[in-house]
Amino acid sequence: MRRTPDRSADRTMNYGKEQIKVYRTYATPLEGIEPIPESSFDGRPNTLFGMDLRVQVEGDAFLPSFSEGDNSMVVATDSMKNFVHHHMGEYEGATLEGFLEYVGAALLETYDQMESVTVSASEVPFEECVVPGDDGFEPSELVFGVSDGEAAYGELSLDATEDGPVLDDQQSGVTDIELVKVKDNSFTGFVQDEYTTLPERENRTLYVAMDIFWTYADGEDALGVDRYVPAEQVRDIAQVVFDDRDVNSIQDLIYRIGLRVLERFEQLESVSFEANNRTWIGVREEMDGEAKVLREPDIPTGFQQFSMDRDDLEGERA
Repeated sequence: MRRTPDRSADRTMNYGKEQIKVYRTYATPLEGIEPIPESSFDGRPNTLFGMDLRVQVEGDAFLPSFSEGDNSMVVATDSMKNFVHHHMGEYEGATLEGFLEYVGAALLETYDQMESVTVSASEVPFEECVVPGDDGFEPSELVFGVSDGEAAYGELSLDATEDGPVLDDQQSGVTDIELVKVKDNSFTGFVQDEYTTLPERENRTLYVAMDIFWTYADGEDALGVDRYVPAEQVRDIAQVVFDDRDVNSIQDLIYRIGLRVLERFEQLESVSFEANNRTWIGVREEMDGEAKVLREPDIPTGFQQFSMDRDDLEGERA
């Protein structure tokens, strides 16, 4: 009989495999995504579908492997890697989160000693290469560039129960967004005291890096398509809000992005941010017109973390 994991226990005990990179060609296309005003994204062919995955498993049966050196219940992490590789070929869905749920549930159904599993992954993104076609340049159906830009992220925790695997927790995201806005950004009104050397800036070039994460009110919505929120659309919202708004701080920017995300996707419960200020420093700002010469910022750099939920959106509407 399976036992529901006791998450109140003080002991930390888990193990697993990370940096499992796995790729699939001609996966099921992601179709039927509803466009939003900030984005033209409505799906992708998934000709190349790749991710960098981490598996973490828990269960009381693993205690003897720590306390007694008894490995009789241990599933080798190399076997976990092979398990992920095999099931990527069996997966019939079209999303990163869907695969995490699929392979996590399969682990719990295969190994009784696993009481819970947390599976997370970052997308390995690819870009379509543009080649000459019959009507001008068009995306190649065969050749892709490996991107170092933003990537989708997902993390799911599942528990083993007598009725089968049950989704316990979920988070989705888009990471490694980097945006530069050349003007209409200020930073004024901050505390001025004997430690202040930074001048107020009425119009600066702003370079911000950010990761955005979100949770669904119903975690099952992360696993389908009808109410699925694509990372591409959240990324595009960030770009549009940055373009539209005269930004007085990165804090102001991420708050407005969060409001827009919650406004567009009523199925989401919360959104959170980790942002990093990489704003360049002016070297020459007295040039003709609006031209400037800038350099990389000094280290250390500033960061911001912030989370918000639907109460923030309702407060803005009140």
